[in-house]
Amino acid sequence: LSVEAELDDGISVAGGVIVDRRAGRETARIDISGARSLRGRHNWQNAGAAYGAAAALGVDASAIARGLASFPGLAHRMQEIRRIGRVRFVNDSKATNADAAARALASFERIHWIAGGLAKDGGIDDLAEFFPRIRKAYLIGKAADSFAATLGTRVPHVIAGTMAEAVRRAAADAARDGEGEAVVLLSPACASFDQYPDFEKRGEDFIARVAALG
Repeated sequence: LSVEAELDDGISVAGGVIVDRRAGRETARIDISGARSLRGRHNWQNAGAAYGAAAALGVDASAIARGLASFPGLAHRMQEIRRIGRVRFVNDSKATNADAAARALASFERIHWIAGGLAKDGGIDDLAEFFPRIRKAYLIGKAADSFAATLGTRVPHVIAGTMAEAVRRAAADAARDGEGEAVVLLSPACASFDQYPDFEKRGEDFIARVAALG
């Protein structure tokens, strides 16, 4: 399974298009690049693996395509919960470390990023390559000060403290972003235990705050 380039013999998902070739002959082509619940290379890889498993069981490619198109995504995992005008609101509360947050940050442009909580070793140092995608960061929880130090002058940021304040500020700033589609992304890169009993409750709070925006 390749997500880098189309294969002459095998399954590839380069550019978000599943292509199945056997000895150079194309047997299936499914475009998932527009599927909102399957954004990002990691989800393309998962979809390619799911296609391969279903195809091996004899499921028709058109049926697989319909299944992928209707897949709603998983709660708290890059879950698009709402759109207000040009602004998408995405709940990725399951991203409890930097490696997990990297997948979401790689999947969007013009990000208004809500991050923070109880930091893991290394903080967000490894996310520097994604900083140019972030329009502004809204920092919550115990990690707010250390994350602010890491972002420094490279990413505009504010210490919001709470989810309510972070959502309020991020939504307002994203609505004023006049250069195309913006994303308010909760992808904390932290555990939740400083403010919530688990990442599910953190995600549910985000969802409730977004719903209350009117």
